[in-house]
Amino acid sequence: MSRPLSLTTDPIPQLTWRIALPASVGMFFNTMFNFVDTYCAGLLGTDALAALSVSFPLFFMMIAVGSGLSQGATAMMANALGKPDLTAARHIFAQSLVFATAAGFILGILGLWSGPTVFRMLGADGVYLEQTLRYMNLIFIGAPFFVLAMAINAGLNSQGKTVPYRNALIAGFIANCLLNPLLMWGTPLTPPLAVGGIATATVIVQIGTCAYLWLKLRATPLGAEIPRSCFRPHGSVMREITGQSVPAALNMLTIALGVFVMISYVKHFGQDAVAALGIATRIEQIVLMPAIGLGSAMLSIVGQNHGAGLPLRVREAWLTNVTHGAGMMIFGGAAVWFFGESLMRVFTSDPEIISKGGEYLRVAAITLAAYPILFVTVFMMQGLKRPGYGLWIGIYRQVAAPVAVYQLLAFTLGWGIAGIWWGMSLVTWSAALFALWWGWRVCEQLVSRKTSTDLPNPSC
Repeated sequence: MSRPLSLTTDPIPQLTWRIALPASVGMFFNTMFNFVDTYCAGLLGTDALAALSVSFPLFFMMIAVGSGLSQGATAMMANALGKPDLTAARHIFAQSLVFATAAGFILGILGLWSGPTVFRMLGADGVYLEQTLRYMNLIFIGAPFFVLAMAINAGLNSQGKTVPYRNALIAGFIANCLLNPLLMWGTPLTPPLAVGGIATATVIVQIGTCAYLWLKLRATPLGAEIPRSCFRPHGSVMREITGQSVPAALNMLTIALGVFVMISYVKHFGQDAVAALGIATRIEQIVLMPAIGLGSAMLSIVGQNHGAGLPLRVREAWLTNVTHGAGMMIFGGAAVWFFGESLMRVFTSDPEIISKGGEYLRVAAITLAAYPILFVTVFMMQGLKRPGYGLWIGIYRQVAAPVAVYQLLAFTLGWGIAGIWWGMSLVTWSAALFALWWGWRVCEQLVSRKTSTDLPNPSC
């Protein structure tokens, strides 16, 4: 058994990969989970496949709330553990579970109420709308488990423990592969649920994930002894969790809004284009897994080192993750450029979907290196308990700039759907270059401030 990690003393490169690698593997299987759902929906027909694509914004909004809570709570707990203050970290964790449970129920109710209207706005009607609602209504019912799983994992991630979540995601992928066909087409004892079977399998897996992560958390110093009194809602702690989590959640929500904006433009080019976007972005997500893992490592490493007052290690972590992430994505982009259309064929035989998805992936290939710069900088700022940065960069990258750029390139200049793909690349790179400048500026300020406070006071 390897010795426990020390996030404030172990070498940064070693910490980065020991935390990021399990997170990346886990996220790979999480994406493969979604791939299996997409593949199974394709077997049911184009309406089911488009239903999963068009449902993504609302599904992602639910995930965004859980992810924002997880990021905010992880940053708070990591800072407390870095001080070190285990009692405060336990209190924060308990309060985050209360927060997550309430948020999950509220999200489920809102989703059931607003879903039909939103999906009609995205162009779903008739059988297309029916399939979408059959899928998402079941997801909304299971919303509390999605949010709670991420809140429990925050307690593990704040300690640099990413292996349990990796194991849960691998097991969830395997379970999903087994459950999907059984629930979609039925058995002698159960009726066929079609696209509703895909949703039911997803909810079952989330329930199992919550149970497993809770057992693993209880075996750590953070979760071993949590007094019941910690679970009584505490105003000041709840306000701090809200202050850290809401901007992070809103930043994640801007991604859903960005998909909403993109779909609202892509739908002008047909249902095939919407289906192509859904498949191509899932392929893109697989390549981005290492970059997402680096972001997870940044949050816990920066949080604990900031709490311990070690700005030089914060700067080293940021530089290490940015350079490693961008380098990996250059190679990933080359793979996407050459094999994008072949990967599209795994999920559909429709030549129009393959062609449009291939066009998207060729543009994405030269954009991939920008994402680690964005992810790593946003997670660094979250670990520094400055979540507002991510929100503002998200508003620019996902909503404000795309609305102007997509309209200009796709319609005003007449580039068609290629204008949307190239617009996405231009906006992403402009945001990444700003993040690179801003991240360096913040790191230098932290180091300068620490250096000035360490200087001896001059004698009178």
